[in-house]
Amino acid sequence: MAIRKLLLPLTGTAAGEAALASALTVARHWNAHVTALHVRVDSRDVAPLAGEGLSGAMIEEMMSATEKESSDRAYAVRSMFERFVARHQVTVQEAHVGLDHATASFASVTGREEDIVAQQARLADLTVVPHPESGEDVSSSDALHAVLFDSGRPVLIAPRTAPARIGDRVCLAWNGTAESASSVLAAMPWMQRAEAVAILSADGYQRRGPGSPDLAAYLALHGVHAEIITFRSINGSVGAGLLAAAGKFGCDLLSMGAYSHSRLRQLILGGVTRHVLENSSLPVMMNR
Repeated sequence: MAIRKLLLPLTGTAAGEAALASALTVARHWNAHVTALHVRVDSRDVAPLAGEGLSGAMIEEMMSATEKESSDRAYAVRSMFERFVARHQVTVQEAHVGLDHATASFASVTGREEDIVAQQARLADLTVVPHPESGEDVSSSDALHAVLFDSGRPVLIAPRTAPARIGDRVCLAWNGTAESASSVLAAMPWMQRAEAVAILSADGYQRRGPGSPDLAAYLALHGVHAEIITFRSINGSVGAGLLAAAGKFGCDLLSMGAYSHSRLRQLILGGVTRHVLENSSLPVMMNR
């Protein structure tokens, strides 16, 4: 299935511009539409603090400050979007049938980001999530986990620096799990148009399930010739070995399943998902 609609949740301007550039690269690859979505914080969310011993005047002051901060951030994000599309000569319009070029639109709504993003992502072919700002924990991204766990759709984590191309050389991180099988389905349209495809596998990464030769045979039925690359852990890290193999292949899109273990266990123990999220410098498409 071709990619026609991308969702891009924007909460800030620094990482947001790099994500916009990545989303535009994808949109131009597919003649697709990018919906940039900014979710404003609802100042009424501070009202429950009234039960914490704060006076009505203090609650009202907090709500006012929250509203001002939310308005300032919304203005900054909208301004960044408008400057970006003007600089890159992107047509701003709503999505419609028969597009023969990339287009974009901007929407701002008020509510809980994780709820709204998950709901909107259900009718997007791909959600592009900005990489968290420097110093933030990538595994704490509300938008990322909302799409992964509540949308049923793939998410593309944009790198901190937008790449010149996305999807010419595709890598599949394969370990035989249901999550990695979902990532194969999401990557299929990319692989069918790619210059080269590689399956990345390792003994320490493989779980109970089909092996990489089985996957290669399956992809061949869909007209995709995939090279099998067996990698090794680096200093005990499967994630580091995976990224090194992807880099050596010249990968510009890595597709993988996310959180084969529970999210809580991954947060405590680390894991491949967490390592890739925190250390990858290339676009990573993840599925649950």
